Amino acid sequence: MQDLHCCVPNCQAKSYAPAGTRSVCKDHFLSFLTWRRRRGPQMFHTYAGMSMTERDTIAAEWIKTIRVDEVLTPAPKL
Repeated sequence: MQDLHCCVPNCQAKSYAPAGTRSVCKDHFLSFLTWRRRRGPQMFHTYAGMSMTERDTIAAEWIKTIRVDEVLTPAPKL
């Protein structure tokens, strides 16, 4: 988690959790978890035993499913 910002294109939110060797913001992390769960319970459980290279492949697949207009932007702080 050396990245300062989310690895999703056009997202400038601060990093929150790992997605392979890169990191994502909190909103995208929740989206990533949901995407993995929708792929089936076996995929969700097998992810924990994967190497970082395998996790990077899964994260890259997920990033391809995100449309540019769906990219979340952090809410302004009041």
